[in-house]
Amino acid sequence: MTGSALLLVGLAAIFAAGLLAVLLLVTMRPTASGVSRSLAMIDQMTGAGVVAAHPEAAGHTTPIPFAATMRALATRLSPSTFGQSMRRRLDVAGNPRGMTPDQLLAAKGLGLIVGLVFGLLIGARQGPLGLALSLAAFGAVGFFLPDVLVYNTGLKRQDQLRRTLPDALDMLTISVEAGLGFDAALSQVARNTTGPLAGEFYRVLKEMQIGKSRVAAFGDLRERTTVEELNTFVTALVQADKQGIPVANVLREQSREMRLKRLQRAEEAAAKVPVKILFPLVLCIFPVMFIVIVGPGAIQIVRAFSGRL
Repeated sequence: MTGSALLLVGLAAIFAAGLLAVLLLVTMRPTASGVSRSLAMIDQMTGAGVVAAHPEAAGHTTPIPFAATMRALATRLSPSTFGQSMRRRLDVAGNPRGMTPDQLLAAKGLGLIVGLVFGLLIGARQGPLGLALSLAAFGAVGFFLPDVLVYNTGLKRQDQLRRTLPDALDMLTISVEAGLGFDAALSQVARNTTGPLAGEFYRVLKEMQIGKSRVAAFGDLRERTTVEELNTFVTALVQADKQGIPVANVLREQSREMRLKRLQRAEEAAAKVPVKILFPLVLCIFPVMFIVIVGPGAIQIVRAFSGRL
């Protein structure tokens, strides 16, 4: 077997081992305790199937020496305030697959090791400078790749929240005006809608069922999102609850405002279309059209002049 074949086999084996380790870290199931156990009991009683992961639902996972080593490595390379920002990003992303900050740190450490190994294999024949650059590049990619994936998941989730909020708010307004209480209307909306917003509403209901006040539960919801419209809705709802304003009036005004903002976003997106298609039109479509239309004529002109010469 040649050296190139051995290198390819080694790269494939390392990639497979890294992928298997990441899957084990991501799919590692935590043991429930405290608030998480209460949430699980309420979930079984209400039959809710879509609930956003609770920050305290992580509990204590079974210690794995390898995962602990990777987590310690990533912790040493991260700033001291990284834990709070990482928990915030996981909440914004909806805690994908029940991932905890410790598991994300372990994935970052594992990504760093896998990246360094790849950099060592690829830059081994490129001299000291090439080796150093390869190690730095692949190590940085492996270390920051989990952060990029979580950030991308958070962006997609917040966009889904923004898109589904007006319809959910309309349903909530109709339910309250039909005579349901706010909590019952919120449960009705969460039961008859899908997506991350339904999970957030379920989580708010469960937190209120285990003793948290409505103001505190919706305040936590505001901290878990970056959607401006949802933050405005929560702020108006909290102020109405504190000042004794009828909830139906607040919901009606908020629903009208959400529909107006959705219309404005659609008009803004439509206004951006001509600018966005300008560069593909000029760089890709116009040259092809020019070749198809002018090309045959140019060939005939060249042949005519060449015949006379």
